[in-house]
Amino acid sequence: MKKLLLGEQGLLVIFVIAFALVSIFVPNFLSERNMLGLLQSVVTVGVVACTMMFCLAARDFDLSVGSTVAFAGMVAVMASNASGSIPLGVLAALCSGALVGLFNGLVIAKFNINALITTLATMQIVRGMALIASDGRAVGINDPGFFNIALSKFLGIPTPIWVLAALFVIFGFVLNRTVFGKNTLAVGGNPEASRLAGVKVDRTRIYIFTIQGLVCGIAGILLASRITSGQPNAAVGLELSVISACVLGGVSLAGGRATMTGVMIGVMIMGIAENAMNLLNIPAFYQYIVRGMILLLAVLLDNLRSSALGRR
Repeated sequence: MKKLLLGEQGLLVIFVIAFALVSIFVPNFLSERNMLGLLQSVVTVGVVACTMMFCLAARDFDLSVGSTVAFAGMVAVMASNASGSIPLGVLAALCSGALVGLFNGLVIAKFNINALITTLATMQIVRGMALIASDGRAVGINDPGFFNIALSKFLGIPTPIWVLAALFVIFGFVLNRTVFGKNTLAVGGNPEASRLAGVKVDRTRIYIFTIQGLVCGIAGILLASRITSGQPNAAVGLELSVISACVLGGVSLAGGRATMTGVMIGVMIMGIAENAMNLLNIPAFYQYIVRGMILLLAVLLDNLRSSALGRR
């Protein structure tokens, strides 16, 4: 019974209960406008969580994702303004994000430096680069067409939500149906046994961080379009929200365990909590406390899951 409650079915029950309670007690929560707003508000966290799942499943962390998202957004706007081409700006942002991820992966895999320390350093470096490039100020967008990335709709649903749904499907398939996904879980479960079994552990870790950086580039483009500028201080604290969502969704901090369905539910639980606090006009200072409590709850649940599975 305990294993059931702490598993994916139990997480779904928690989500349904939370959704029902918020629907009853928070005014206007179920309105169409708020539902679309809720989905749009989780796009940045959800997009980055798709690949943070792989980092955590491989026993790694990436604390640089917030800085990379802000930097990629800055690059997208500045490159678009300089070239007069939105596609070139998008390509530049994707490349910059992938390069940050590649750098992280190479340092961690080839120089054997702890992922926590490496990405903590990269977080500072990349944020500094964004601030230097913009002189610490927001950079406006010259071409109004850039706004359409976030404002355009398909079947009445904003494009960023479709992008998030597509990434959930793609990375869910990668995790469950590809050799890369199985290798990621194997590396997280037991790196040395995986190496002896022929898995290219270093290469797998480099790929994971590079893909993480690429996806941060996508998130940065969508965020810059939504906030209508390149903001060097954007996405501060994003890494904690993403890790909280992943761990809430059943991704093990000890590595070797992850499900995309769980991550989706974790992202939505985080989004519902934020949305409810905003609708109830809870001051931002108190929201920090709630976010911290959610992070502690996520880690507690991870410990309980590990104990229930006999891993501790």
